[in-house]
Amino acid sequence: MTHYATDLEAIREAYERISHVVHRTPIQTSTQLDQVADTKIWFKCEHLQKVGAFKFRGASNVVLGLSEQQAAAGVVTHSSGNHAQALALAAKQRGIPAYIVMPSNAPQVKQDAVEGYGATITLCEPTLEARESTANQVREETGATFIHPYDHPGIMAGQGTVALEMLEQVPELDVIIAPVGGGGLLSGIAIAAKALKPTIRVIGAEPAGADDAYQSKVNNEFVPQTSPNTIADGLLTSLGELTWPVVRDLVDEIVVVNDAQIAYAMRLMMERGKLLVEPSGAVSYAAAVKMRFEEPHPRVGCVISGGNINLTRISELLDLA
Repeated sequence: MTHYATDLEAIREAYERISHVVHRTPIQTSTQLDQVADTKIWFKCEHLQKVGAFKFRGASNVVLGLSEQQAAAGVVTHSSGNHAQALALAAKQRGIPAYIVMPSNAPQVKQDAVEGYGATITLCEPTLEARESTANQVREETGATFIHPYDHPGIMAGQGTVALEMLEQVPELDVIIAPVGGGGLLSGIAIAAKALKPTIRVIGAEPAGADDAYQSKVNNEFVPQTSPNTIADGLLTSLGELTWPVVRDLVDEIVVVNDAQIAYAMRLMMERGKLLVEPSGAVSYAAAVKMRFEEPHPRVGCVISGGNINLTRISELLDLA
């Protein structure tokens, strides 16, 4: 039997640990959105999670799982997105320091949000090498524990609690579709969902401009991301060493959608479902619309992963549809 970085027991333990600090996000349905996809869809509204994204689950699980000695020195990560805000808030709630390394071109609104949660920001050159070396330098100077955005057992377990909730809220689901970037969410969901309901299909939704998971799955070997280019800016990273084996073995399919399809899904979700989502959060519904499920129509759960969208860019993004 293959052993992965996390399992159902660890995901259940994560849920016990974080249930008092995270939102049990609602499920929402829309007849009009069902009609476009030609199947019944239940939306898991993680855009209504604290910090506006599922990332708060994994960050809280890891921060609350630190020993007192580890916690006293704080946590460090490199991120320009939702993981930065999630870790900053999780650390604030435990009352420990958070050090966030961000690229110098990170939007000011995101820097402000991280600082608003009390974290200390260190800016660096906008390359992965610079982010990693700067984070390592901060770790050496402070003694803080490094928390990887997705390739971490505790992060994967925390994200897997999304599937626990979904199958409690809608036990009859036949399919769960979740976006995939680094794979923390998709792998956590796959482990939990397949353990609880072996017949369920777990599908990853991925932007065409950053399709390393699809390429890896098709070739049955890890194919790293090279030059990602998509409006789904939360899904630019490659799968990790811990997430790839789960995606390889437990995820049934990766569906690729282009930016126009993502923008179209965003428009539909806003206009008809009244769901304010970021491009990365619309990718799962975009995949459902593209798939046009055959008879008998399955009962589909779509994870809306986040809602942190720059409001001044909405019309620009929707014009791509």
